Amino acid sequence: MKIFVIGSSITSSYWNGAATYYRGIYRGLAELGHKVTFAEPDAYGRQQHRDDVDLSYVKSVVYQTPKDLGWLMSEASEAELVIKHSGVGIDDERLEREVLNLRSKRTRVAFWDVDAPATLARVEGDPRDAFRRLISQYDFIFTYGGGPPIVDHYLRMGAKSCHPIYNAHDPSTHHPVPPSEHLICDLAFVGNRLPDREARVEQFFLEAASLAPEFAFVLGGEGWGSKRMPANVRWIGHVGTKDHNAVNSSARMVLNINRNSMADVGFSPPTRVFEAAGAGACLITDHWTGIEQFFVPEKEILIARNAQDVVSLLRSVDAESARSTGSAMRARALEEHTYTIRAREVDEILATAYSAAISAA
Repeated sequence: MKIFVIGSSITSSYWNGAATYYRGIYRGLAELGHKVTFAEPDAYGRQQHRDDVDLSYVKSVVYQTPKDLGWLMSEASEAELVIKHSGVGIDDERLEREVLNLRSKRTRVAFWDVDAPATLARVEGDPRDAFRRLISQYDFIFTYGGGPPIVDHYLRMGAKSCHPIYNAHDPSTHHPVPPSEHLICDLAFVGNRLPDREARVEQFFLEAASLAPEFAFVLGGEGWGSKRMPANVRWIGHVGTKDHNAVNSSARMVLNINRNSMADVGFSPPTRVFEAAGAGACLITDHWTGIEQFFVPEKEILIARNAQDVVSLLRSVDAESARSTGSAMRARALEEHTYTIRAREVDEILATAYSAAISAA
């Protein structure tokens, strides 16, 4: 099947947490025989911060906006499936409307939401939101996560269907590597400074550092330069995809902190969870509903509800125990949570729908 995708960026993880997800999903679909084109706007400095990764499995297209949008729609019309991801960042409202004009007997259109809690909160908060009346017109709604609450919400908003396709592990890109001396620490966290994450980073990471001055903390991600931090926290700036393995393999423990919206809804493990699992890192995560669907608490993943819990784990879990927990998490990820498995889920959903359409014709 020819698939044409419009998303924030597959070439760069710069201010773009969805890059790993896109690469895993579309590599998996390409391996199943689909021909994928991924189109992204030249925006937010991402083309100046492209990751050094293999993208041979897709045709990567970088377009200028808004002048290339007519050409973009013409190119997309040749596909059998057009996917508009949420959060492209430029012309989202226009794209969500115009891709629906491509629907035909040959071409189906999907909306793939990589931040469903935020999308649905926005739509519910504004009855005039333009996307509200478009939901029912898409042939498929896919989501990055969210589980039953998000599925139920989208169906109540008129969606024909809603399919959560969770983050996963890509063994070809995330795996154990030798520790890097300049990254060795007791606890590492990588995440950009965002409004609905900052308070939780203060609560779980920075406060823990203040409570445990005997430990070394490393903070990665954009936007933290002006933030006041305890003396035992070292900010290392943007961490490109190729360096995630080094961070995860060098820290005794790695911290996951969900954004507020994802934590509230649950069933939304971010990419960093599976990147850490791939490296065999011992992961501490803030609590969210649905963790048990992915990893066994206390055996494969450690849970903290506040900074005091984080410090308690740092003081009670030695290096050997941390390695054991990380190894168990990696084994579960390889067995049940790879992008190959996720891509098969998407492929089966598409095959079933297209088969049903042929039968009804």
